[in-house]
Amino acid sequence: MLAHLSVNNFAIVKSLQLELSKGMTTITGETGAGKSIAIDALSLCLGGRAETGMVRQGEEKTDVSAAFSLDNNLNASRWLEDNDLLDGTECILRRTISKEGRSRAFINGSPVPLSQLKSLGQLLINIHGQHAHQQLMKTEHQISMLDQYSGHASLLSTTRKTYQDWCHARNELAQLKENSQQNQAQIQLLEYQLKELDELALNEDEFMELEQEHKRLSNSGELAAHCQQAVDLLNDNEECNALNLLQTINHHLISLSELDDKLTGLPSMLSEAVIQLEETSSELRLYLDNIDVDPEQMAWVEERYSKVMSLARKHYVQPDELYSHHQALRKQIETLDSSDEKIQEREADVENKLRHFRKQAEKLHKSRARYAKELNKLISKSMHELSMEKAKFSIQLDYDENRPSPLGCDSVSFLVSTNPGQPLQAISKVASGGELSRISLAIQVITAQKVDTPSLIFDEVDVGISGPTAAIVGKMLRQLGESTQVLCVTHLPQVAGCGHQQLFVAKNSKAGKTETQMLPLNTEQRIEELARLLGGSTITETTLANAKELLIAA
Repeated sequence: MLAHLSVNNFAIVKSLQLELSKGMTTITGETGAGKSIAIDALSLCLGGRAETGMVRQGEEKTDVSAAFSLDNNLNASRWLEDNDLLDGTECILRRTISKEGRSRAFINGSPVPLSQLKSLGQLLINIHGQHAHQQLMKTEHQISMLDQYSGHASLLSTTRKTYQDWCHARNELAQLKENSQQNQAQIQLLEYQLKELDELALNEDEFMELEQEHKRLSNSGELAAHCQQAVDLLNDNEECNALNLLQTINHHLISLSELDDKLTGLPSMLSEAVIQLEETSSELRLYLDNIDVDPEQMAWVEERYSKVMSLARKHYVQPDELYSHHQALRKQIETLDSSDEKIQEREADVENKLRHFRKQAEKLHKSRARYAKELNKLISKSMHELSMEKAKFSIQLDYDENRPSPLGCDSVSFLVSTNPGQPLQAISKVASGGELSRISLAIQVITAQKVDTPSLIFDEVDVGISGPTAAIVGKMLRQLGESTQVLCVTHLPQVAGCGHQQLFVAKNSKAGKTETQMLPLNTEQRIEELARLLGGSTITETTLANAKELLIAA
């Protein structure tokens, strides 16, 4: 529950320190005194929109903090623990706004983003504003109130998640189909490139072999000349050749070895050299005999080599990379051409996710239908108590699986009949201003009983209500305050008198500046304030007596 509220330099509030208790606390004051200013400050502390106009004139910044007791609030405690912000059994929210418009948020002294302040605030307190009856006419607010009462947050979350999954899969499918159209154009281009390479049909290591053969054939004349010269020097030159010289030297070495045993190994060594030269000469002569160039072979090699070089330039790759480039193009086409298969798989996935969403949406619909029946009875009964004896209330729930949304497939409409014989129609078409206020209040009080937040604020929700109806409203809120902390800003004495405690808002002007204060009232002061609300500026014995009766009746 909300235990303490501290407001400094907020609008016309210089400083406000407010201790709050369990039960129902009513807040009253003269018109224009700023009865809702504490609620506005608290809303800021809960993550509401910050504006520079909120900073008190002449001050540097606004500072608002709210301390909450976490007793019996497991949801808030768990949230704080999950976000590593838990600090005992108390939680302090704080918000500052500089006159330049800079805003900062804190939870238990730690700076946090505004989104976290809002997220936690929803678990600590629930504010019902004075314009709630206007919100009641909006269909999105109606379905929100039904879901709030139904308490199926996990089911709602699952439905929203399955809807998002379906949307994501559907978007991916649309993108895949769009890409598929683009792929067809790319495939045509690649197939044209591939056709040239297929016609060439280059083997993996063919270019290296082709390059060597091209080099050999292109230099056949030079090869023959050098080869013939080498053969001549080795053996064929009659005047002087290497083999004759070695044989002559070998003859001398044999003679030397006969004269000195130390030289006996030399002739055999030279003989090996002679054998090597003879083999070399034989190989060169054989190569020379076969070096003749086949013109057709030469033309074929030249043509194929030129094709490889030309295609390599065309595809911006090195000639020795042309084979791997060819294979890569083939794989790329296979990948792009498999898009139809992928589309079919993705279409099946989209259908599967849609079925899963509809299954969750149907579960959500059944839960809503169950609690809608419950609410119909409770709200109709509450409307009867609020001087609408013949009124009927009904929640129309229309399920259409072809109308998917994050909230399922339901459309919700609050219908009402305020007079006998009158058909049920949308609230906005039937109810008058006063009736709408009473219906709104009945719905808020009933749905509030199912809300997990331990604190509820009703900010002038009793507008348009008076007399005996106001007394019933007061009793309703007091009964709600027996189990939940209720803060109620009101102008009705019948409601104010039902509070377990009462605060009075006063506005004073001093030294050209206006200040608002909020003061707790004792029993005697409460009687005087209730008498003022009953009789206006003139307080009589009668109004005082009536005020006492209001307190006693509570």
